Amino acid sequence: MKDYEVKVLDENDHIFIETLRNLGMSRNVATTMAYLMNVDEASSREIEISTGLRQPEVSLAMRLMRNQSWVSVRSEKKPGKGRPIKIYALAAPVDEIISYYEDKIYKESQATISAIKKLKVMSKKVPLFPSK
Repeated sequence: MKDYEVKVLDENDHIFIETLRNLGMSRNVATTMAYLMNVDEASSREIEISTGLRQPEVSLAMRLMRNQSWVSVRSEKKPGKGRPIKIYALAAPVDEIISYYEDKIYKESQATISAIKKLKVMSKKVPLFPSK
């Protein structure tokens, strides 16, 4: 049996994850991002073990993060047979990722405010009780 050392998320990481989730980030992406912030790079297996996520959840999170260009991926061939393993690392600064959500929330808020203003204007034009 091999000894294997992995990092585990602490209380501050869990607070960070919950805060990201409040911004609209999925649990899988938030958890994966919190882990990658604490390491230089990690395989998907290391991410699974350390975060408690399952393999499909890690794969889905990585796909979303790759689509946003937030992570870099490289393959590493193990000695002998078998598929190469993928090694992931954060490619974008955390501030940039947070700014993405800041902009997204700002745009959504502006759209909501605009809709409310439109409703106020329309409600003043339409009589509540039409005259007979």
